[in-house]
Amino acid sequence: MTDERSQAWTKLCAFTEDSLRATGVPGASVGVLHEGAMQTAGFGVTNAAHPLPVTDETFHQIGSITKTYTGTVAMRFVEEGKLDLDATVRSYLPEFRVADEAASAGATVRHLMTHTGGWAGDLFEGTSVEEDALEEYVARMANLAQLAPLGTVWSYNNAGFAVLGRILEVVGGKRYAALLAERLLEPLGLTQTHLETDPVITARFAVGHRVTPAGAQVIPSWSLPGFVRPMGAIQCTVKDLLRYARFHLGGGTTDADTQVLTGESLTAMHAPQLSVWGDEHWGLTWSVDETGSVRRVMHGGGTSGQISLLTLVPERAFAVGVLTNADRGSAVTRAVTERALAEYLDVTIDRPTPIASTEDDLAPYVGRHTRPFAEIELGLLGGRLIGQLTYKQSFPTPDTPLPPPPPPMSLVRCAEDRLLVQDGPLAETTIDVLRRADGTIGWIRASSRIHRRVA
Repeated sequence: MTDERSQAWTKLCAFTEDSLRATGVPGASVGVLHEGAMQTAGFGVTNAAHPLPVTDETFHQIGSITKTYTGTVAMRFVEEGKLDLDATVRSYLPEFRVADEAASAGATVRHLMTHTGGWAGDLFEGTSVEEDALEEYVARMANLAQLAPLGTVWSYNNAGFAVLGRILEVVGGKRYAALLAERLLEPLGLTQTHLETDPVITARFAVGHRVTPAGAQVIPSWSLPGFVRPMGAIQCTVKDLLRYARFHLGGGTTDADTQVLTGESLTAMHAPQLSVWGDEHWGLTWSVDETGSVRRVMHGGGTSGQISLLTLVPERAFAVGVLTNADRGSAVTRAVTERALAEYLDVTIDRPTPIASTEDDLAPYVGRHTRPFAEIELGLLGGRLIGQLTYKQSFPTPDTPLPPPPPPMSLVRCAEDRLLVQDGPLAETTIDVLRRADGTIGWIRASSRIHRRVA
C-alpha cells in the first residue's frame, strides 16, 4: 500500500467516525477500491439495543443497489440472444398490464431498466406464495396508475424491476434467486452475498434504526418479502460489494479471468441512455453523473432503516461503498463518498447553491402534487416557498408503521425549475420541476419520483 493511499484511508476512517457522531447513525461499513487495492473497515455498532462492533464482514441490506445486479444478469441474457432490450414486455409476459393500456402494450425491457415506464412505481403489497412472488406481484400491477406518458419522464420505479425479474425467470427457466446465484454470484465468487436470511442471521449483521432526539431506535422490521428480490433484497458485506464493483470496473472477467460479460455490455450499462437533469443521466440500471470533473456511475439503496451507496469512477479504476444502518444514513453515505473522492482522486463535488428569487419567481411552483405513495404541497408564506410532505403508504412493507408527516420544509431555487430543500427529511436534496410540452408544470420530482400536479 502506498503512503498516499494509506494516508487517504486514515483520513477517510476518521471522517466516517465523525460523520456517525454528527448524524446519530449507529454504524457503517466503508470500503474503497483504488487501482486494484481494496481497503475496508467497520465503524460503530450493528444494533443499538444489542450492540456488536460493525466490521468489514458485517452483513447489511443494500436495498436498490440490487437492481444493478439484476441488470447485469439481464445483460448476460442479452448477450445470449434470449433477451432484447427493445422488445415489449408483453413479448415475454403476454399478461402484463398496468392501468394505462398504451403503456401496457408499448412498454419495453429498456423502459424497465431506465425507469421510464411512467406508472406508479412503489407497490409494496405482500404476496401469498413466496415461490411465485414475482408472478403474483406482476398480476397485482394491473391497477397501477399512469403518472406520465410512457417513455417521457424519468421517475424511479421499483415495480418495473419486479417485472424485469419475472422476465428473467421466464427466459431463464428458473426462479430469480437461482438465476442470480448461477449467473452472477457464483461466477464472481461472491460468497458473502445472499437473498435468503438464513445465511445472514447466523453471522454478524446490521439492523435498521430510526434516529430520534432520544437516540437511535431499532426498527423491528427486517426480513423482506419475495417480490423485493430483483429490486432490493441483497444482503452482503462491504468486501463483497467491492468485489462486485471490481467486476464492473474490469473487462467483464472474474478474478480467475473467466469471461462473464463482455466489456461492451458493461460499457453500455454505464453509458447515458437518457438525461434526467442537465448532466445527470441514467444508464442501464445505473445513475450516470457527469456534473463534476469525473464521470460517476452510482446506485443507492434503502430498506427499513438501512441506507447504502456504491459509486464507481471507471476512468480512474476507483470505487467506494458505504453501508449504514439508520434512516439518516444518506447524510453519511453522501459525505463519506464525497470525502473519498477528494482524498483519493482530488475530485470535489459541487453542491447546489441558492439563487436570488422573488416572490414572482416562486409563485408558479405553488400547488399540490401527488403520487400514490406520498403528496407534496408547495405554498408561499411571507415570500418564502414552503413545502409539506405527507406519506400515504408504508415502506418497505404494508406492515411497516406509517411515518408521521414531517415538519414543513423550506425550499429555494438553485437553478431554473430546480428547487433545493433546506431542512427536514429531504434537506440538501433537490426537487425538479418538470413541464409539459405546452410549458405548463406537469410534475415535480422529489426523492427521484414524479408527483403529478393536481391543483
